[in-house]
Amino acid sequence: MPATEGDLAAIARLAGVIWRAHYPGIISWEQIEYMLAKMYSLPTLREEIRQLGIRYERLLLGEDLAGFAAHGPTDEAGVFKLHKIYLHPAWHGRGLGSLLLRYCERQAAQAGAKRLVLTVNKRNTKAMAVYQRNGFVLLDSVVVDIGGGFVMDDYVFGKELGKSPPLT
Repeated sequence: MPATEGDLAAIARLAGVIWRAHYPGIISWEQIEYMLAKMYSLPTLREEIRQLGIRYERLLLGEDLAGFAAHGPTDEAGVFKLHKIYLHPAWHGRGLGSLLLRYCERQAAQAGAKRLVLTVNKRNTKAMAVYQRNGFVLLDSVVVDIGGGFVMDDYVFGKELGKSPPLT
Protein backbone atom coordinates (compact mmCIF):
# COMPACT_ATOMS: atom_id res chain seq x y z
CA MET A 1 0.00 0.00 0.00
CA PRO A 2 1.51 3.37 -0.97
CA ALA A 3 2.74 5.57 1.86
CA THR A 4 1.90 9.24 2.20
CA GLU A 5 3.93 11.92 3.92
CA GLY A 6 1.76 11.29 6.98
CA ASP A 7 3.21 7.77 7.19
CA LEU A 8 6.86 8.83 7.19
CA ALA A 9 7.27 9.20 10.98
CA ALA A 10 6.02 5.62 11.49
CA ILE A 11 8.36 4.39 8.75
CA ALA A 12 11.31 6.15 10.42
CA ARG A 13 10.44 4.61 13.80
CA LEU A 14 10.17 1.13 12.28
CA ALA A 15 13.50 1.63 10.49
CA GLY A 16 15.12 2.32 13.86
CA VAL A 17 13.74 -0.90 15.33
CA ILE A 18 14.79 -2.98 12.32
CA TRP A 19 18.24 -1.48 11.88
CA ARG A 20 19.13 -1.80 15.57
CA ALA A 21 18.03 -5.45 15.52
CA HIS A 22 19.59 -6.48 12.20
CA TYR A 23 22.77 -4.53 11.52
CA PRO A 24 24.95 -5.07 14.64
CA GLY A 25 27.72 -7.39 13.50
CA ILE A 26 27.33 -6.14 9.91
CA ILE A 27 28.19 -2.47 10.55
CA SER A 28 29.18 -0.61 13.73
CA TRP A 29 26.68 0.93 16.15
CA GLU A 30 28.10 4.31 15.23
CA GLN A 31 27.41 3.72 11.55
CA ILE A 32 23.90 2.41 12.30
CA GLU A 33 23.02 5.58 14.20
CA TYR A 34 24.69 7.82 11.60
CA MET A 35 22.80 6.20 8.74
CA LEU A 36 19.47 6.24 10.57
CA ALA A 37 19.88 9.96 11.29
CA LYS A 38 20.94 10.68 7.72
CA MET A 39 18.52 8.45 5.80
CA TYR A 40 15.42 8.52 7.98
CA SER A 41 15.07 12.12 9.08
CA LEU A 42 11.67 13.47 8.09
CA PRO A 43 13.20 16.18 5.86
CA THR A 44 15.20 13.51 3.98
CA LEU A 45 12.19 11.24 3.56
CA ARG A 46 10.01 14.15 2.37
CA GLU A 47 12.67 15.23 -0.15
CA GLU A 48 12.85 11.69 -1.53
CA ILE A 49 9.09 11.71 -2.15
CA ARG A 50 8.69 15.32 -3.30
CA GLN A 51 11.81 15.86 -5.39
CA LEU A 52 13.42 12.53 -6.24
CA GLY A 53 10.35 10.57 -7.33
CA ILE A 54 10.88 7.86 -4.75
CA ARG A 55 7.75 6.00 -3.76
CA TYR A 56 7.34 4.39 -0.35
CA GLU A 57 5.25 1.27 0.07
CA ARG A 58 3.88 0.00 3.38
CA LEU A 59 3.27 -3.60 4.37
CA LEU A 60 0.35 -3.57 6.78
CA LEU A 61 -0.77 -6.54 8.84
CA GLY A 62 -4.11 -5.42 10.14
CA GLU A 63 -3.42 -1.90 11.36
CA ASP A 64 0.25 -2.60 12.12
CA LEU A 65 3.12 -1.44 9.95
CA ALA A 66 5.12 -4.65 9.53
CA GLY A 67 7.50 -3.46 6.83
CA PHE A 68 8.19 -0.94 4.11
CA ALA A 69 10.02 -0.44 0.86
CA ALA A 70 11.09 2.49 -1.30
CA HIS A 71 11.75 2.50 -5.03
CA GLY A 72 12.12 5.00 -7.82
CA PRO A 73 13.66 5.87 -11.16
CA THR A 74 17.37 6.25 -11.79
CA ASP A 75 19.23 8.38 -14.34
CA GLU A 76 19.31 5.33 -16.63
CA ALA A 77 16.19 4.95 -18.79
CA GLY A 78 14.11 1.92 -17.88
CA VAL A 79 16.01 1.23 -14.65
CA PHE A 80 14.47 1.67 -11.21
CA LYS A 81 16.28 1.29 -7.90
CA LEU A 82 14.93 -0.46 -4.84
CA HIS A 83 16.31 1.95 -2.25
CA LYS A 84 14.95 0.26 0.85
CA ILE A 85 13.08 -2.86 1.82
CA TYR A 86 12.68 -3.84 5.45
CA LEU A 87 10.51 -6.16 7.47
CA HIS A 88 10.10 -6.18 11.25
CA PRO A 89 12.09 -9.13 12.66
CA ALA A 90 8.94 -10.61 14.22
CA TRP A 91 7.62 -11.28 10.70
CA HIS A 92 10.74 -12.84 9.14
CA GLY A 93 10.54 -16.32 7.65
CA ARG A 94 6.92 -16.08 6.48
CA GLY A 95 7.45 -14.99 2.88
CA LEU A 96 6.30 -11.43 3.55
CA GLY A 97 9.59 -9.86 2.47
CA SER A 98 9.40 -11.67 -0.86
CA LEU A 99 5.77 -10.61 -1.24
CA LEU A 100 6.74 -6.97 -0.65
CA LEU A 101 9.66 -7.31 -3.06
CA ARG A 102 7.45 -8.69 -5.84
CA TYR A 103 4.91 -5.92 -5.21
CA CYS A 104 7.67 -3.34 -5.73
CA GLU A 105 8.77 -5.12 -8.90
CA ARG A 106 5.23 -4.87 -10.29
CA GLN A 107 4.90 -1.20 -9.31
CA ALA A 108 8.24 -0.38 -10.97
CA ALA A 109 7.25 -2.30 -14.13
CA GLN A 110 3.93 -0.45 -14.29
CA ALA A 111 5.91 2.80 -14.08
CA GLY A 112 7.96 1.77 -17.11
CA ALA A 113 10.95 0.03 -15.54
CA LYS A 114 12.57 -2.82 -17.42
CA ARG A 115 15.12 -3.57 -14.71
CA LEU A 116 15.24 -3.20 -10.93
CA VAL A 117 18.58 -2.75 -9.17
CA LEU A 118 19.49 -2.60 -5.50
CA THR A 119 22.52 -2.45 -3.27
CA VAL A 120 23.12 -4.65 -0.25
CA ASN A 121 25.93 -4.67 2.31
CA LYS A 122 28.48 -7.35 1.44
CA ARG A 123 28.11 -8.87 4.92
CA ASN A 124 24.28 -8.99 4.79
CA THR A 125 24.10 -12.62 3.70
CA LYS A 126 20.51 -13.07 4.84
CA ALA A 127 19.25 -10.30 2.54
CA MET A 128 21.39 -11.51 -0.36
CA ALA A 129 19.84 -14.97 -0.08
CA VAL A 130 16.34 -13.46 -0.27
CA TYR A 131 17.23 -11.42 -3.34
CA GLN A 132 18.80 -14.40 -5.09
CA ARG A 133 15.77 -16.60 -4.32
CA ASN A 134 13.68 -13.91 -5.98
CA GLY A 135 15.69 -13.90 -9.20
CA PHE A 136 18.19 -11.09 -8.57
CA VAL A 137 21.75 -11.60 -9.82
CA LEU A 138 25.02 -10.05 -8.72
CA LEU A 139 26.08 -7.25 -11.06
CA ASP A 140 28.83 -5.28 -9.35
CA SER A 141 30.69 -4.36 -6.19
CA VAL A 142 30.83 -0.74 -4.98
CA VAL A 143 32.21 1.27 -2.08
CA VAL A 144 30.48 4.62 -1.49
CA ASP A 145 31.66 7.29 0.95
CA ILE A 146 28.60 8.45 2.89
CA GLY A 147 30.36 10.99 5.08
CA GLY A 148 31.07 10.92 8.78
CA GLY A 149 34.04 8.63 8.18
CA PHE A 150 31.75 5.83 6.95
CA VAL A 151 31.38 3.94 3.68
CA MET A 152 28.78 1.62 2.26
CA ASP A 153 30.60 -1.50 1.06
CA ASP A 154 27.94 -3.07 -1.12
CA TYR A 155 27.10 -5.48 -3.86
CA VAL A 156 24.79 -4.35 -6.64
CA PHE A 157 22.10 -6.82 -7.63
CA GLY A 158 19.67 -6.55 -10.51
CA LYS A 159 16.70 -8.23 -12.07
CA GLU A 160 15.05 -7.91 -15.45
CA LEU A 161 11.40 -7.21 -14.75
CA GLY A 162 8.61 -9.37 -16.10
CA LYS A 163 10.41 -12.48 -14.83
CA SER A 164 8.97 -12.61 -11.31
CA PRO A 165 7.84 -15.87 -9.80
CA PRO A 166 4.06 -16.10 -9.43
CA LEU A 167 2.44 -14.88 -6.23
CA THR A 168 1.56 -17.65 -3.83
